[in-house]
Amino acid sequence: MADFDFTQRFIFENNDVRGELASLEESYAHVLAKHDYPEPVATLIGELMTAAALLVNTLKFDGVLVLQARSSGSVPLLMVECTSDRELRAIARYEVEDISSASTFKEMMPDGVLALTVDPKEGQRYQGLVALDGESLAECFSNYFVNSAQLPTRFWLYADGQRARGMLLQQLPADRLPDPEEREASWQHVIALAATLSAEELLGLDNETILHRLYHEDALRVFSRTDVRFHCSCTRERSEKALISLGLDELKLLLVEKAGSIEIDCQFCNERYVFNEDDIIQMFAEQDATSASSTVH
Repeated sequence: MADFDFTQRFIFENNDVRGELASLEESYAHVLAKHDYPEPVATLIGELMTAAALLVNTLKFDGVLVLQARSSGSVPLLMVECTSDRELRAIARYEVEDISSASTFKEMMPDGVLALTVDPKEGQRYQGLVALDGESLAECFSNYFVNSAQLPTRFWLYADGQRARGMLLQQLPADRLPDPEEREASWQHVIALAATLSAEELLGLDNETILHRLYHEDALRVFSRTDVRFHCSCTRERSEKALISLGLDELKLLLVEKAGSIEIDCQFCNERYVFNEDDIIQMFAEQDATSASSTVH
């Protein structure tokens, strides 16, 4: 998978700027295979997956990064989860009758909000919000960093239903260039060159070629690739815990209502977990046995 799904960091040796490139193919294909998304929606979900892969490398945490874009339009929800281990899953909600092959981001997601949530295994949960007021998801993410008063950051995100690619540039705290004017000039130089990169080039060229075309006159240090993969965190055990939380009496009523079996579907991967009466009884028997064992010890 390293040949198809990865991120790769680079830094400018003489500027206070770092960069990241992301490439998703197999993980993107896994997500699209789970749902029959219209082409414009498949493009948006690929771009959001790429943004998550880029962002998770800028955050030093152990947990899950969640990106949610919500709107009042034909795409009311885009959602991507990416763990600190670079495991991705994603989903979109859409109204197919309101989407055509020519639908734009602004048309599909008007009056939208982008939420970025960092949910660490330990420590405090963080969430930032920004309006989806850009012409593209890439512009909205760039605006997020402007509005959140964090380090200046620019995004380039593209997807075509086969491959999703992205690039991030971020200005670092002053070090190599302490002079404010030189620092700003170097930042403008870096992003101006990046702006010349077309969607076709980013989707079709390898990282080495891209970086040479853009920055052959700049000293770069390019780091090793970091693998990214599709993975859904749903399990039968997690479904059992969700059912147990409802209580045995409630589940018995639900079994009658559902003609003897309860089904739990994962919205991300379409996996279906089915529980009959024997399963339910066994679940609560095991829970009681575990509780009794804990009490004795």
